[in-house]
Amino acid sequence: MVPQTKYAQSGDVSVAYQVTSKGPIDLIFAPGYLSHLEHMWDEPRHAHFFHGLGSFARLIRFDKRGTGLSDRSVGFPHMDERIDDIRAVMDAVGTERAVLLGISEGGAMSALFAASFPERVSGMILIGAYANALAAIPGLTNIDALQREIRQSWGTGASLPRFAPSLAKDPQFLDWWARFERLAGSPSAVIELWRNNCSIDISSVLPSIRVPTLLIHRTGDVRVRVEAAREMATAIPHARLVELPGSDHFAWLDDTGTVLAEIRNFVGAALAVAESDRVLATVLFTDIVDSTRHSAVLGDTAWCSLLDTHFSLARNILLRFRGQEVKTLGDGILATFDGPARAVRCAQAIVRSVEPLGMAVRAGLHTGEVEISEQNDVSGLAVNMAARVCQLAGASEVLVSRTVKDLIAGAGITFADLGPQSIKGLDEPMRIFRVAA
Repeated sequence: MVPQTKYAQSGDVSVAYQVTSKGPIDLIFAPGYLSHLEHMWDEPRHAHFFHGLGSFARLIRFDKRGTGLSDRSVGFPHMDERIDDIRAVMDAVGTERAVLLGISEGGAMSALFAASFPERVSGMILIGAYANALAAIPGLTNIDALQREIRQSWGTGASLPRFAPSLAKDPQFLDWWARFERLAGSPSAVIELWRNNCSIDISSVLPSIRVPTLLIHRTGDVRVRVEAAREMATAIPHARLVELPGSDHFAWLDDTGTVLAEIRNFVGAALAVAESDRVLATVLFTDIVDSTRHSAVLGDTAWCSLLDTHFSLARNILLRFRGQEVKTLGDGILATFDGPARAVRCAQAIVRSVEPLGMAVRAGLHTGEVEISEQNDVSGLAVNMAARVCQLAGASEVLVSRTVKDLIAGAGITFADLGPQSIKGLDEPMRIFRVAA
């Protein structure tokens, strides 16, 4: 019997999800680039895998926005929105902490979620996953050829050899796959999704992951090079990689039960509470340009009143973009965000908000691991880097590090490349980008 499909609200978007069984630990299944909650139960291998997971965990699956049974007319999400969908589903089912199981593209969103919210993740399993799409997926940049192929044959099952060559001549699986193509996404949607996926690169995030991590990958995976898994396993602290023979990207359809056994053993060892004093965050510094001159011209009373107005405006904007004010620093603000796209848009809004006041603000952002003190102050290299980036900015400029730029690809924000810049405290120059107004 197919579980009931329900909907979680992620902002204005409805995200479809299902809950299977009542195991002692929650397992969040983040799918690959396409999925369809209900149709996947019609394929015996998938159903067997889901039942296997449900034998030792409460299995929670969802369709990403833009695909399957979730809202379709929402475009294709950038990483901030993808991890928001995970959080929305976890909140809807009432789970505080879970093991994440990320498949293929779902691995990148799971890894970013685990780095950003370690207190909500007890462990992470990545199957056929990658951090950098362009380096991991052969032929991904040949969009024109892929576009022609998709428009000509999508919905016929012709893409199956790209994912599971061993199943390409199985007539039943091929029929199921052809219908899966039609149900999971339209040709135009698939093309846009592939274009969007070209920009996925969370490589810089991997060292910040502090939860137990298991990677499973086939050595001859036709979709994602095994080197991608090896690089992730090296970059994620204490991660373990299990390499399996074969060429199918669908490693989870293993007939021998090896994958299920590895997951079961890992889940049993992943119940320890994660340390949450170090998290991935986007750090924002703002600073009023020529504040000394403004203060001298206006006098202390008028200047203090102007500062109060500025801080009031900035705090309202932080609230709108889910920023956390850490503290004020003279005439600027230090804040953190769990999503870099929101952080950039917040910085832009703060810069615009002071223009009617006759002043100019500059802002700098960097994404990295921060340490949170008992007083909710933050420290670490990422904080220092954001401060240095802010110092490079001119009046009404928002500057970001390359890490921020890479993580918000697909968010509709454009940048001007300022090239490598010398940063105090770093041996090598840091590449800096100006956010377009």
